[in-house]
Amino acid sequence: MITAGVNEKTGGATDRSDAAGRLKLLDINRRIYESLVPRLVEPASDAIILVVTDPPDPLADIARSLAHHDRVLSTGTYLDSLRFRVHLASRLGVSPASVDAVVLGEHGTSQVYLWSSARVAGCPVLDAVSNLDLPMDDFRRSIERDVRFANIAIIEGNDASQYGIGMVSARIAEIVLRDERAVIPIGCYNPAYGVTLSLPAIVGRRGVVRILEPAMSSEERQALQRSSDTLRSALAQVRGASAKD
Repeated sequence: MITAGVNEKTGGATDRSDAAGRLKLLDINRRIYESLVPRLVEPASDAIILVVTDPPDPLADIARSLAHHDRVLSTGTYLDSLRFRVHLASRLGVSPASVDAVVLGEHGTSQVYLWSSARVAGCPVLDAVSNLDLPMDDFRRSIERDVRFANIAIIEGNDASQYGIGMVSARIAEIVLRDERAVIPIGCYNPAYGVTLSLPAIVGRRGVVRILEPAMSSEERQALQRSSDTLRSALAQVRGASAKD
């Protein structure tokens, strides 16, 4: 489990208007990973690597190339999905345990909210919102803004956003160690998109057993493609910089 690196506050990635978001930290943290990962792999060549450092998805691709194996995961959008459920539950006046909703793609500004399949105890969230006579566009924008920038809001109030990601990292470790075969949104390399990004996946002792791509609206599928494009572009830029070092 790798958490080493420059965080959002120190790296200046706390500007809501900056579309790069956490990707601003990629180049500086790439250098740390290039030094660290080979030293980790040498004594523990069979270990699963969980990338926690921001931005976790492209850093997982860098770690995978350095480790020379595919047992590399990123914490991905697991935390974003939990935040999505909490904010939906708060607006709808229900327990988060009654909400099933996921965020896909990048753990960052291009993340994709799967509104089409979000449910409250089996009832589509979009139907629940319409029953409350809430303006749908405003409701969606408000939720997405609060989830997308939750880390910045927490840093502004608490100086760092370590608790949520710590909880998620512990839960992923538990799933792997117990070989639970739990299905969670998690980052792993996806050949269909050419990068590490988050989709629901079965996770067990050897890491991701199988990726499960959910049904999506055409709008959501296009957004997921854009998210993967964003990640590929960031990775290509940093690899180009690495080649010049």
